[in-house]
Amino acid sequence: MRLPRGVDGVLPAHDNGDEAPVSGKLVENVMHFARTLRAAGLAVGPGRVIEAVRAIEVAGFTRREDFYWTLHSVFVNRRDQRELFDQAFHIFWRNPRLLERVMGMLLPQIDKVPGEEDVPSTLKRIAEAFAPKRGKGESSEEVLEKIEFDARLTFSEQEKLQKMDFEAMSNEEVARARSAIARLTLPLQKVRTRRYARAHSGPRIDMPATLRASLRSGGALIPLKSKAPIFRPPPLVVLCDISGSMTQYSRLFLHFMHALTNDRDRVYTFTFGTRLTNVTRFLKAKDVDAALARVSDEVKDWSGGTRIGTSLGDFNRHWSRRVLGQGAVVLLISDGLDREGGRELSIEAERLHKSCRRLIWLNPLLRFDGFEPKSQGIKALLPHVDEFRPVHNLESLGELAKALSGPPDRSRDPFRLFGAVA
Repeated sequence: MRLPRGVDGVLPAHDNGDEAPVSGKLVENVMHFARTLRAAGLAVGPGRVIEAVRAIEVAGFTRREDFYWTLHSVFVNRRDQRELFDQAFHIFWRNPRLLERVMGMLLPQIDKVPGEEDVPSTLKRIAEAFAPKRGKGESSEEVLEKIEFDARLTFSEQEKLQKMDFEAMSNEEVARARSAIARLTLPLQKVRTRRYARAHSGPRIDMPATLRASLRSGGALIPLKSKAPIFRPPPLVVLCDISGSMTQYSRLFLHFMHALTNDRDRVYTFTFGTRLTNVTRFLKAKDVDAALARVSDEVKDWSGGTRIGTSLGDFNRHWSRRVLGQGAVVLLISDGLDREGGRELSIEAERLHKSCRRLIWLNPLLRFDGFEPKSQGIKALLPHVDEFRPVHNLESLGELAKALSGPPDRSRDPFRLFGAVA
């Protein structure tokens, strides 16, 4: 079978010959395309390349759209990979406008011109995948210079990574951030429970232990035994927004929640976009890639709209009595942009606030200095949270860990930050 040389009469981006066998060139370009996807962060191996070639042979194509969906069916198996594949496809298979933008990203950066549009973070990962790998052709002087440069800036690069916004990270920086998140611990301040345990000195007499001790002396002596209340960390409940506006953040937050679930007991994780999904049991898998793959298969509303009020209502009705006992701490991770305009959100947020010990809202929009609570969803949520914190980089996650290990931070109270919210 001799396949066409390109899509819609256009040769693939890496085709350098006109007289070579057509089928071989197409197979070679599919292989190069798979390498680009793997460099951009997709799990693509040699088996996927073979499957892609077989799919093209079976399905064939006469239109660009047919070729696109044939490769999409092989290389994409998770919803969060769609945008990455789409941009890589249009760049690799000759879309001049996007290719020009990516090549511009590979040039030396200058100061941003006022009014210039920001480059999406996904395009940055694609540009990094298309960037040439410089290693074998470097001279010894260049290698020594690179080693010296890396050694000199090791600390500053780590500090830069701590302050870098998750949305602006490249593929390599995201991998380093995931490693740092896996090592992050989240100590919770221990709270007093209703249960008591034996202690050398305590506020109450342990009558069963006292009677057992008196039997040893035949009742001649009655040594008093004490008991003290038990202190333990409260349950932690995480409600994470996975809507389209939170896509880049929610990927790293899922790594954060996986680390928490495997570090302590009584951690419950829920995702929500247009519906609420309990993903706690999937995050208990030791392997983070396997855990996130199961979460991606289970969650049906990834990168969609946001219905915060409806999702909180489902949580209050079906899950609050199960997971909010013993003074649970709730982390609400969302930008507060509700598709329904905040209807019923205030009622459900108030009910959630009254059911837990501490409700902390983590919002990546708070990273902006000029942030103001103008949307209806944010206005409806703010009066019912104890703390309002930014969460957009590793530094903010570290500050969250410190805050949870101590008493509530009154400086992060919404009323102190913004006053009364109408």
